[in-house]
Amino acid sequence: MTPPNPSRATRLLSALAALAVLGTPAYAANPADGPYRNPDNKSRTDPAEGTYPVPYKKPVAAEIEASLQRIRGFLDAQTPTRVVHKGSGAEITDFGTPAQDAIVPTGEMDFGLQVYEMGVVHAGMLKAAQVTGDRRFSDLTARHFQFFADRLPYFRAQQERFHLDRANSFARFLDPRSLDDAGAMCAAMMRARRAHVGPDLGAQIRVCGDWVAKRQFRLPDGTFARERPQAVSLWADDMYMGIPALAELGRMTGERAYYDDAVRNVLQMTGYLFNPQVGLYTHGWNANNPDAPQFYWARANGWAVLSMADLLDVLPKNHPGYPKVLDQLRKALRGIAQLQSGSGLWHQMLDRNDSYLETSASAIFVYVLAHAVNEGWISPVTYGSIAQAGWAGLSTRIGEKGQIEGTCVGTTFASDQVYYYNRPVSAAALHGYGPTLLAGAEMIRLLNNPAIDIQYRVRTYHYVPRKP
Repeated sequence: MTPPNPSRATRLLSALAALAVLGTPAYAANPADGPYRNPDNKSRTDPAEGTYPVPYKKPVAAEIEASLQRIRGFLDAQTPTRVVHKGSGAEITDFGTPAQDAIVPTGEMDFGLQVYEMGVVHAGMLKAAQVTGDRRFSDLTARHFQFFADRLPYFRAQQERFHLDRANSFARFLDPRSLDDAGAMCAAMMRARRAHVGPDLGAQIRVCGDWVAKRQFRLPDGTFARERPQAVSLWADDMYMGIPALAELGRMTGERAYYDDAVRNVLQMTGYLFNPQVGLYTHGWNANNPDAPQFYWARANGWAVLSMADLLDVLPKNHPGYPKVLDQLRKALRGIAQLQSGSGLWHQMLDRNDSYLETSASAIFVYVLAHAVNEGWISPVTYGSIAQAGWAGLSTRIGEKGQIEGTCVGTTFASDQVYYYNRPVSAAALHGYGPTLLAGAEMIRLLNNPAIDIQYRVRTYHYVPRKP
């Protein structure tokens, strides 16, 4: 066996040590490539230039797009749109009479086509197509949605004949029972419809929109709520599961009541869940124990700020709730930005730097920060370099095949830190894919923003408004 190259071994140990100090799993970057030196500093002997655990440099739009293409290709391969017999796996091609064992198969990663995480994927695909002009991103959305249009009648007939309930592969569409079943995918379908991507799924939008607007369990004041884990509980996640769908319903129909409902839920959920002293959202609130300890789970905060950004994108600026939502988004982003780690990523528990660095929340934060800068909602001087540093860390979580590493798996609203600290991470957790697509697309937009001059001075980056 050939002994290892001493210089490479030294670099490997140094990289792993740097990652360990930051609390980052070893997969966060290729150890053979780190530690990183900033290539924008042309002086290779500058004694004042540090080294970094992530590629700290001005991003290159073409490199970001190449990463997004890898993600797209991976998701394309992992989301087959076909129907098979459950037992044999034989493909079904005759859709005249439904088979009791007919199912929609998944790829190796088990990505469901109708889960809420896939709704976020479609949001990312549509954004990437818009920013890059490459229709291959939106083609994936079109393929999925055409499959829904083509096969919904078949699975409806299967349900009517065999009464499979949740075992029916289209159960979430046929009989939504939660915001998870309805909200994110409903918003994605409306966005695709507006962009003329795929078939018109107006009938399905009515089904999922009706659930979000009229059938979801709520508090007496109209706030989205759940009947788990306690009898009356609020989850910060549900800001995203419900508010963007309401916003898109408002845009699609022109009915102000949807906008009013969306704004009301932002403000009321904030009242229950946001801690203004720390600038963060606690994961949840139980009516039977309203003064319980607060747990600042990162992805819950991500869903909160993403929902506000999505609402502001479509909310008429003359709506009386617009300045209130904008003010709350700014407060939340300030609290989040202050807790960014030295790798550019954010911790699983935002206020606990001994918890691991988590991908999906970090991706959402990068997207919302960059988007808020691009929209003029927050200052580029303050937040542009934070978004850039976030992308530096996030880019190390994108694998060679396009898989997203380091994402926390599905997580319930819990009442102890041990649970949150020890949630597994997995490339099969779909939660990281849509946010990373959104983050990359918005970073390309930020790099190309004509109103901002990105300057490299004193070994760091300054986002300066261009003079008119």
